[in-house]
Amino acid sequence: MIGRLASANEFSLEATQRDAWRAQIDLLQRQLAGLAGFIAFEFSIPRMGRRIDVVLLIGPVVFVIEFKVGERAFDSAALEQVWDYALDLKNFHEGSHAAPIVPMLVATEAKGVEAELQRDADGVYRPLALGAADLRREIERCLRSISGTPVDAAAWLAAPYHPTPTIIEAARALYGRHSVEEISRSDAGARNLRVTSRRVEELAQEARETRSKRICFVTGVPGAGKTLVGLNVATRRRSKDDAAHAVYLSGNGPLVDVLREALTRDEFARRKAAGESVRKGKVVFVPPGDAADPTRSPAFYDATYAYLASLGIPTLQ
Repeated sequence: MIGRLASANEFSLEATQRDAWRAQIDLLQRQLAGLAGFIAFEFSIPRMGRRIDVVLLIGPVVFVIEFKVGERAFDSAALEQVWDYALDLKNFHEGSHAAPIVPMLVATEAKGVEAELQRDADGVYRPLALGAADLRREIERCLRSISGTPVDAAAWLAAPYHPTPTIIEAARALYGRHSVEEISRSDAGARNLRVTSRRVEELAQEARETRSKRICFVTGVPGAGKTLVGLNVATRRRSKDDAAHAVYLSGNGPLVDVLREALTRDEFARRKAAGESVRKGKVVFVPPGDAADPTRSPAFYDATYAYLASLGIPTLQ
């Protein structure tokens, strides 16, 4: 088993990783004896660039397990991590959309924390903090409490993984007059994006009509489409003639630069395909000269501006 995990490992195999796998396998062999189901080690989460230590499919439940071998305490960041894994599967893995998902953090040297099973509206349970000896008991408790159709392991493994499109893909599609529903890669994601975008637009319209201000906070797991909502609203109202003209602002400078370049190239290709006479170009910013500023001599800056204008280069207002 260690050999198969090592051969599938994309990174250099450290002794600590090998020992962690050995401890996980030994623990699972003891704790899962007699249970019928399917187990996957190092299950890839492409959007996050991470791997889930173990996914168990037993009965109707998908168990997402993160191990902390040798740890004596439960780290809040580790609890958030295993919860994020569960949410990622629920939102982006098609085979997990309808399944109840229980995230578990197992700190092998810690004493488990007793907690009620808390199911959120999306079918993902709050993470359980377990010691090594608690795993079998908690799995059985979940199976007694949770009902439903057993998960088909083969279908689950073959199910596609559909994260939301990248910001660049989304921006290009939106500027091409596509809707968030058309570019979203999951049915649930399309509905959520449509509802959220429309609500933000409604609030913007209400603010304009009542001459008031609104602040909208859009929340969601990483990759759920929060930035996409903002892009959608901004592109739908990007016309300067629109009374509710929108501007998309971001504190992420590199993102803005990449978006500008991607959208410029996309617009160039679209116009060229439509038969328009287009050419690539650059914008040259020449500030006005300032006699009070030794770095902006009017003799140089104003003369440069006049020279460029004499060449027929259009001035952008």
